This record gives sequence, structure tokens and C-alpha cells, in this order.
Amino acid sequence: MTNSADFRIPGYDGGPFTQRPDLDDPLYWLTHLYSCSHSEQADELLFGADLDAADQFYRRTMAQDGWPLITLTLARDHQLHIVHRNLADDSGTDYLLHHPTWERAELLAVDDGHFMGPGLSWPELAAAADHTPGGDATSDPHARLLLLLPALGDDALPPDAVGRLASALRARTRVEDPDALATALLEGQGQCGPVSWSTIDRGVRVSGGGLSFRNPANDFALPAHRLARVSAALTP
Repeated sequence: MTNSADFRIPGYDGGPFTQRPDLDDPLYWLTHLYSCSHSEQADELLFGADLDAADQFYRRTMAQDGWPLITLTLARDHQLHIVHRNLADDSGTDYLLHHPTWERAELLAVDDGHFMGPGLSWPELAAAADHTPGGDATSDPHARLLLLLPALGDDALPPDAVGRLASALRARTRVEDPDALATALLEGQGQCGPVSWSTIDRGVRVSGGGLSFRNPANDFALPAHRLARVSAALTP
């Protein structure tokens, strides 16, 4: 079980892990999406009158002994782990992709004060949100979309992106104006902002982001064969 204290993610030093957060608590989503907000307007739309309550929720989460872990099952037995690091001086959220045949999980994005990413394009995020096998940590496409949003960076969003995000916000949060918040969040797109995506040799999708592990031009990028398997795993 991925919420067990003795569970390990291959190649990842974090843990011990604890049970996933309460995804039915609207306050969770405010703290999770905070890094996606980069303007006073977006902050006000996100938190409204719940700022103090969200801060208290965050402090309670940080006080846990283990690191809250959410695991989403994707197509072809791949798993996407979302790890909330409960470290006083290095808190953040890590996004890791794994498959049982891989020797290690691949770090897609790091959402903290030293952001690395993006890890997902919009088509990849939407496909992961829509893949809802029975028995998964969450089978709600709205929740899955919001969980993955901080790892997004894409400058070619489809026309329905704002509407889809607004529907997710309406379903999982208590924000007063989901449409306005969705517009603000997708205009800013978290810490990396919108970036380009392209297809290179053998159909591998890569990012143009200067902080992305999936950009082969970066010195810290994943090696070519690992870029290829990440792309194949996330291909809609």
C-alpha cells in the first residue's frame, strides 16, 4: 500500500510516507494550489475569506511525522506519485513517475522555493486526469486535474482548458468565482509559466522550459532513453 510507512519509491530518498491528505476537505486544495497563484488578484480569488483557515490546515499538515503521499494510477500500469515533503526548511511537493519494470522513478517536477519543471503538458495532464481506474487513490477527474496542476506548463492550451479547470474548482473547492480563478491560474501557470512543447526523434515529447527535466537542452535533463519512456508513459 502506498500509504504505508515502509513503502519506498525506487530511486527516491524521501519518506517515511503517511496516508494521503483528505481530498474532500476544501482547505486542502487552497494550500495545494497556492504555488499556482502569482498575483494579488489570484490570491484573493483563491483564498477569499479562508486564508486563516487554510494557513491552520497547512500547519497541521506540516506537523505530521510522515510525508503525505498520493499515488495516481495511469495507463499501462504506470503510477504518478505526488509527495508532500514535510520538512521545516525544505517543504514542497515532488511529482514522480514510475512503472514496475523501471529501476527508478523519474522526477517530473519539484514544486517548492527552488522550482523545477514543468513536468506535464496540458494534453498529458488531461489524459492523466481522465484515467480513473477503480481502486485508485482518487477516481474523480476533477481532483486528479487539480492534483497535477502545479506540474503544468504549456503555452498552447486548448479552448476548453479554462472551462475544465473552472469545473474542477467548482466541484472540489468553495471559491466564489471558479471561472475567474481558472483564468488567472492558467494565465500565470504556476512557478514556471507557460512553456512550449515539441516532438523530437521517435515521437518523444520534450519541454522547452529552462527548468524542466524533460528539456534535453538542459544540463540536468533526463538521459535520452529515460526521456523517451516518460514521454511514452504520458502520451494520451
